[in-house]
Amino acid sequence: MPTSETLQVAGRDVTITSPDRVVFPETGYTKLDLVHYYLAVSDGALRGVVGRPMILKRFVKGITEEAVFQKRPPAKRPDWIEVAELHYASGTSAEEVVVRDAATLAWVVNLGCVDLNPHPVKAEDLDHPDELRIDLDPVPGVSWAQIVDVALVVREVLEDHGLVGWPKTSGSRGFHIYARVAPNWTFPEFRRAAETVAREVERRAPDLATSKWWKEERQGVFVDFNQNAKDRTVASAYSIRALPDARVSTPLVWDEVRGCRPEAFTLSTVPARFAEMGDPWAGMDASIGSLDALLALAESMGPPEKPPKGTGRRQSTMPLIEVARTKTKPEAFEALDRWKERHPTVVPLLEDADVLVDGMRGSSSLWYRVRINLQHVPEANRPAQEPLEVDYNPWAGRSWAGRPGRPEQPG
Repeated sequence: MPTSETLQVAGRDVTITSPDRVVFPETGYTKLDLVHYYLAVSDGALRGVVGRPMILKRFVKGITEEAVFQKRPPAKRPDWIEVAELHYASGTSAEEVVVRDAATLAWVVNLGCVDLNPHPVKAEDLDHPDELRIDLDPVPGVSWAQIVDVALVVREVLEDHGLVGWPKTSGSRGFHIYARVAPNWTFPEFRRAAETVAREVERRAPDLATSKWWKEERQGVFVDFNQNAKDRTVASAYSIRALPDARVSTPLVWDEVRGCRPEAFTLSTVPARFAEMGDPWAGMDASIGSLDALLALAESMGPPEKPPKGTGRRQSTMPLIEVARTKTKPEAFEALDRWKERHPTVVPLLEDADVLVDGMRGSSSLWYRVRINLQHVPEANRPAQEPLEVDYNPWAGRSWAGRPGRPEQPG
């Protein structure tokens, strides 16, 4: 098997190392397959990332192992790789890759990036976003039809406040709606505008959507506004997601949203779709809007629920117990299964949304927290908090300059 293959991309030589390395074991897709996919849809993929600093989410051993989040590009890199220096709340800074063309796109995929995670700012102005991102995150048990219903309400809210919504599947369980905005507002203003969208969607469709911050209090589809906070990134348009069938976060036209199914859009189907119909988001850059109307609505609504401050320990209004903290997702579900085996009379009383398995941001990768909400279990039958099945500490042996006891989080 060849150890490398050199491609001519956008007038540059791009070396693909270990091109035959399998990234998706169930389908057999290799690293070279991923490179060819991104080149086939490069016009659309670049629309989502061009000029934007990007965190490198690297699956160096394929999707069966956790990704590593890397802000800084390798020191040994081609001299044509552009970077921009971002400053973080922790007081640190890092130079991040800025994709300008298909050659850089192929280069980051060669590093093990399966999906692309750009910031909502351009390298020329790192303090003023130009992209409002609404992420619809369903609680377990919510149907795809309900997610679509909420997406259509989001569209209405955006249109009613002077913004054009651009829909895409997330490639995972949820749905994304983006809106181009003039870069005249700060990150806090963008987050406030997104939270206002969430609150208004909840007001219009209270049985379908929620804007509640705390996960255990959510019902239906969470309209996630926090993706607009500084240092947060979202998988961009045409990103392949790390799921066994290699699903793609696929831009849509609104007329096809009602009848779409996320599993229809994969690495094997999207290139032909792109070749046939082009990019549904091709007109996005011509529909730049303003946040004025949403920020005015925020003022009329009054203060929202306060987000966590990061100090002290919140007392939940729900009867929560913690089961495990693990390094990997399989370990999390194994711990959950052991807990269920010890409490067989409790399990039938739990609803899907009562089992909370959360991917938490560590210093360079995700770790997993497992909790159980006992709200549907009679108080007399609720299990007590027990020693954790697994008590993984992602911060062990680490220190962070400028924020004692408070780790830096990847974007």
